Order: sequence, then structure tokens, then C-alpha cells
Amino acid sequence: MTRRILAPLAALAMTGLAAVPLNSASAELPTGAKAPAFSTRAALAGEEFGFTLSAALAKGPVVLYFYPKAFTKGCTLEANAFAEAMPSFKAAGASVIGMSGDDIATLRRFSREECRDAFPVGVASSKIAQAYDVAMGTSGLTTRTSYVIARDGRIVAVHSDADYRGHVEKTLAVVRALKK
Repeated sequence: MTRRILAPLAALAMTGLAAVPLNSASAELPTGAKAPAFSTRAALAGEEFGFTLSAALAKGPVVLYFYPKAFTKGCTLEANAFAEAMPSFKAAGASVIGMSGDDIATLRRFSREECRDAFPVGVASSKIAQAYDVAMGTSGLTTRTSYVIARDGRIVAVHSDADYRGHVEKTLAVVRALKK
């Protein structure tokens, strides 16, 4: 058991993902912490459904990425990048869900147009955003933060950077390391 945990953690060190926030204004959850359980409304391929973290984790590791607002430049480019990488995430046994403070109608459209029907996007209520320490004050927006959550519900990697580039590459490296 210890060997299965230590090998992925060593791989994480080489990916540049850190438990320490990348900027002083950040307050993300640390690696090793238990990911807060949640359920929310989500959309995949324009269809609304109920998403629960526990059900997703029952199938394998989860990349939970928060983004500020659907249909903005960086968030659109990030969604496109995750969509293009979904075959690689699936091959590594992981699922991906994007989360924002947008309403479900917006997310249904975003899931089709920008997520390209490849992965779901969910409503990050203020309670969820606060639980994951990604709330930007009371604006309803979230920071651009990606968590990799192992099947046991523990956070194994955190990447927080306003620049969307790097989120896909770094989280994919972690889920590949978990598969080994």
C-alpha cells in the first residue's frame, strides 16, 4: 500500500505540481487532504444530470478543475484543451469535470460548444467553491485551480495558475503516475 502511494507522489514532484500555493493570494486545499464530498447539477453533451464526486471516484481518479467563467477566452481555451486530451485521461483511467459558478443553462451550452461533448461541467455553488478554497470573494467566480483526486478521495495534486496553459499537461502526468 505504501509503495502504491509513494511512487505517484515521487512522480508528482517531477511534474511541478505542488501542495504549496503557487501565489501568495491562493489558499487551495493541500495534497493529502480529503477532498470535500459534493453533489451538483452538471451537463455533458448538452444534457443535464446529477453529479456526485463519490460516484465519479468509484470509477477511478478524478481531475476536478475550477475555472472562472464559461465562454471567456482562457476558460474556453482550457475547455478545448481538456476536450482534446480526454482520450489520454480515459486511457489513464481518470475522469474530468470542470466547475464554475455559471448557471446550468450556460453550462449545457458550454458542454456542447467548448467541452465538445467530451467531459461534464458542473455548477460550483458558493458552498463548493468555499469548500475547495477557490472562491474569488463574493463574485461567484472561482480561481483557475485543478485538483487531482485519487480513488480513495485524497487530493494528490494541486495546480493553481490563472494561465490555463499547463493545467491539462500537469494533471494528465499525475493521473498517468497514479495508474502505474
